Amino acid sequence: MKNFLVSCVLGVLAMQAQAQFRVEVSGVGLTQIPVAISGFRGDDQSPQKIAAIVQADLERSGQFKPLDTAPGLDETARPDLSAIRLRGADALVAGSVSRLADGRYDVRFRLWDTVRNQDLGGQSHAVPAGDLRLTAHRIADFVYERLTGDKGIFSTRLTYVTKAGSSYRLWVADADGENAQPAFSSPEPIISPAWAPNGNQLAYVSFEARKPVVYVQDIDSGKRRLVASFKGSNSAPTWSPDGSSIALTLSRDGGSQLFVMDARGGEPRRLMQSSAIDTEPVYSPDGKSIYFVSDRGGAPQIYRVGVTGGNAERITFSGNYNISPAVSPDGKWLAYISRVSGAFKLHVMDLVSGTAVAITDTTADESPSFSPNSRMVIYATLMQGKEALMTASLDGRIKARLAGQSGDIREPDWGPAQK
Repeated sequence: MKNFLVSCVLGVLAMQAQAQFRVEVSGVGLTQIPVAISGFRGDDQSPQKIAAIVQADLERSGQFKPLDTAPGLDETARPDLSAIRLRGADALVAGSVSRLADGRYDVRFRLWDTVRNQDLGGQSHAVPAGDLRLTAHRIADFVYERLTGDKGIFSTRLTYVTKAGSSYRLWVADADGENAQPAFSSPEPIISPAWAPNGNQLAYVSFEARKPVVYVQDIDSGKRRLVASFKGSNSAPTWSPDGSSIALTLSRDGGSQLFVMDARGGEPRRLMQSSAIDTEPVYSPDGKSIYFVSDRGGAPQIYRVGVTGGNAERITFSGNYNISPAVSPDGKWLAYISRVSGAFKLHVMDLVSGTAVAITDTTADESPSFSPNSRMVIYATLMQGKEALMTASLDGRIKARLAGQSGDIREPDWGPAQK
């Protein structure tokens, strides 16, 4: 487990170069919606199997039980919903994919509620082959939202870092871990990637100058700019909710202290006067507060302070070693890592009641990050001697393992909802 005092600067990144994941779902939610998913007409001629991707997305959430009880249907069908209901399905998804004359693919689908005997709507997408997976994720988002009332997160993206030999790589991948694309490579460590609220940029720490400095990189163009390269270490960048500012940890004045600066660069403003080590800042969703880790009480705990500075309020009281805070986008939950009897375990706290519970049975959890709908947490952990990415529901009942083919994976951050 990374030591608190150097976690933002000297992460040990043993990670895989291959970015394709196998998904294993464990646990069962309190309720699961049985959904019949018909194989999309034309799927066998498509570069991506749309129905299979939709099914995997829904299953990974733990809130659905996919059923293959409606073969041979598409979005134009007038299905016998009562018969499908008798087979155990509460909903039906059917669609088609066909290649257009211009080389794009026409993807169509429809969703039915078999309990209420209702047509819940559908969509059509004309997309290039490279966007077929994203389209499948958007279909899963539509189904998820219509059947649960919550926003889907399958069309969002993840970032993480790997190490292969002496090469470090920053990756951007779909929310299921597939379709990973390298954003940046370096022979020196890359740590602490953080998504901008617009979903188009990443801030991260690179050691390529033989010291930790902060860059911001545009995902699509690959262009990047140096944001913080002050005396000493520059680490742990995090974006304000409006994307205008970056909070980070600097040691330019001695020790490790919190600063806030314009996201475009410039002179940083010190947040507090403190002789303690303050690090790992994260903004509250309303942008009014910053959560951070400090040893000002003698051991690392999580605190909160206003964005203009002032007195810090201690947030965690259970345990004597709590680090890596992450705040849910709805502002209701705090995820963090707590050392319990030598084990590092992911905890989730209700920020209203202050009640916190461990939601994992692993012992080397790291780097939690919430999904945009606040329903899941992604984190890195040690499974059978290897690093892996996991997602977990807030109660820990449902977990999905994103296991690399080989090597280790670290530093995950879940991107915002796509605009």
